Amino acid sequence: MGKEWLKKVKATCPEVKWHAHYAILGPYDFMDIYEAPDVETAHRVSLISRAEGALCAESWRALPYENFLRVLEEVQG
Repeated sequence: MGKEWLKKVKATCPEVKWHAHYAILGPYDFMDIYEAPDVETAHRVSLISRAEGALCAESWRALPYENFLRVLEEVQG
């Protein structure tokens, strides 16, 4: 996958902001950290990964910690 995969993702999803690419130990070999403007764009990245040969792809949504604290304050009153 590598460079060709990234080229395809950037062409298909130019609005994705890339933060990091890691080679990791554990149940998966690689982890990419990126921001997508919506869940559909994140699905596109995942589908391109699968189409290009990834055996497994997971997408996890995350909330910036500052936003989490704001939500926590709202819930606690």
